[in-house]
Amino acid sequence: MPRETDTRVRILKYIRDFVRENGYPPTVREVQKAFGLASPRPVQYHLERLERDGLIEHVPLKSRGIRLPGGGSGTEEVPLLGTIAAGEPIPVPTQDTWQSIPLETVEVPSAFLRGKKQVYALRVKGTSMIDALVDDGDIVIMEAASTADDGEMVAAWLTDRQEATLKRLYREAARIRLQPANRSMEPIYVDPDSIEVQGKVIAVLRKVRKGPVQA
Repeated sequence: MPRETDTRVRILKYIRDFVRENGYPPTVREVQKAFGLASPRPVQYHLERLERDGLIEHVPLKSRGIRLPGGGSGTEEVPLLGTIAAGEPIPVPTQDTWQSIPLETVEVPSAFLRGKKQVYALRVKGTSMIDALVDDGDIVIMEAASTADDGEMVAAWLTDRQEATLKRLYREAARIRLQPANRSMEPIYVDPDSIEVQGKVIAVLRKVRKGPVQA
């Protein structure tokens, strides 16, 4: 087998193994690093030939644009609508901003979305949900929803304060308790008529930090 073809076969195997282990495809840079190549150009060369042979598909202008035929191996672009407080609530100008043109998008493994279509992302500010493994700077993937079950983590709009916050929701006798996941912080209590659920957390993208972290 020619050396060039052998390298291509190993790259294809690496892509398949990466997708199986992570649920999303590698970037060109990750392939480059895995094979100890000096630049991404050889990787692009082999990817073009793998695509020509029908062994992969490629979506231009996406960092994780490699696809394996048959689906289930890619990522989805989710609109990042802004920042949500996970400490003291922060003001949000109007409810319309939640559905406005996104500041940017984030790529999310398709498996995270579980087929859900009405999803968006928010960057977390604060540490009130740290014990639920949601830290300052993380990104939460939200399913748009107007209701939630007790115990679910929600983006809650406090209509009387014109503020939004990320907390777990619990219904009590005559009030709603928005519970932080941080033992040093107190819950927020609101009248049921003064709260609107904007979405439910379905996944968390962890911010890269020094030391071992879960992606």
